[in-house]
Amino acid sequence: MARLFGTDGVRGLANGEILTASLALDLAVSAAQVLADAGQFDGHRPRAVVGRDPRVSGQFLEAAVSAGLASAGVDVLHLGVVPTPGIAYLTGSLEADLGVVITASHNPMPDNGIKFLARGGVKLDDALEDAIEDRLGQPWQHPTGAGVGRISSYHGGIDDYVDHLLSTLTSPAEGLPLAGLTIVLDCANGAAHESAPLAFERAGASVIAINEKPTGLNINDGVGSTHLDGLCKAVVAYGADAGFAFDGDADRCLAVDADGEVVDGDQIMGMVAIALRDAGRLADDTLVATVMSNLGLHRAMREAGITVRQTAVGDRYVLEDLKAGGYSLGGEQSGHVIMTDHATTGDGTLTALHVAQRMAVTGSSLASLARVVTRLPQVLVNVKDVDKSRCDDAELMAAVRTEEAALGDSGRILLRPSGTENLVRVMVEAATATDANAIAARLADVVKQRLAL
Repeated sequence: MARLFGTDGVRGLANGEILTASLALDLAVSAAQVLADAGQFDGHRPRAVVGRDPRVSGQFLEAAVSAGLASAGVDVLHLGVVPTPGIAYLTGSLEADLGVVITASHNPMPDNGIKFLARGGVKLDDALEDAIEDRLGQPWQHPTGAGVGRISSYHGGIDDYVDHLLSTLTSPAEGLPLAGLTIVLDCANGAAHESAPLAFERAGASVIAINEKPTGLNINDGVGSTHLDGLCKAVVAYGADAGFAFDGDADRCLAVDADGEVVDGDQIMGMVAIALRDAGRLADDTLVATVMSNLGLHRAMREAGITVRQTAVGDRYVLEDLKAGGYSLGGEQSGHVIMTDHATTGDGTLTALHVAQRMAVTGSSLASLARVVTRLPQVLVNVKDVDKSRCDDAELMAAVRTEEAALGDSGRILLRPSGTENLVRVMVEAATATDANAIAARLADVVKQRLAL
């Protein structure tokens, strides 16, 4: 049986075959038992915070997780709808022993997910997740009477989180850090619909918020960081200085310049890395990125005297490398950017605020700042309905090596199974888009042939 936990918690179709209320309750019980056995609660009465994005399925999953935790003797604070990085921050600031995030991030509305955070708001390591999975369904001692947990609500989470975000900005001698900027925010009808506009307004920006009215059914529905056309048009229509798009749980963001051109995560990381280097706050002059980052980022950072370290895809692996090396900046091309001086996970609003502050401090346009990274044409093909567990097929690997040999130093190929969906991703970078598309199409055909179900 495949591992229940993926690269970002347990995710799937809410109320489908796997992600049910029963599983949510059992996962919560198992997590409480495993963390208690590991000494995470230090013999005291444990407390957990539980937050979610606006998906309608989050309501029953929140109830099930809370019931499981309380039945295991854990007190529960409901945070309500809060971005994932906000839940991580509040796990630490409220001194909770455990954080639970109910979200499927950028996935379509019918999906949902559950991920656990340890004390301090950091993601659980693989060993603890494996232990939680192994513990599912095992007998355990049920507390009774006064031993069961209490469930209550905490209503100050958004204000606490926004206060934290603003504390990371450098205020000018006079005025507010983002005064004079007009910013469009695409909130993806998701978890940032309240906190992101509030943070930018309090920082002094003129804010136009779009897709900021979640119904529980419209999250990521043709909007947000995976659907940028609407933001591109809005930035131009309003004559804004820039726009930022978040995903459903707001742990990532992508940007749009004043001309309506997209600025991706690699460009964002490049400009933030240089800003931190100039301020003397880029630890070891090092940026941590995944294997998906464009060769253009590597070349730009080399010219800037910044080392780029590579990890597997997934912000958890970026974070592990950041922690192990004591580095201060890392992220993904998709817009997950982790600034360890201020956060324990990717934070879309934090990233957007710091990019906007760089614009304000330098007086430069976003387009000018983004030009630090010249992207090579990159094509990503998602091949569905294949057996992603057989990506090491010999003939498929031989086809990849043949294409790599033809590319030489002018590009690269990455073929990998998705960590969150049942598909195989084929990524190709080449000197021209025509070459990249042709190579990706050829390899996608080989994937379909060799990994057919």
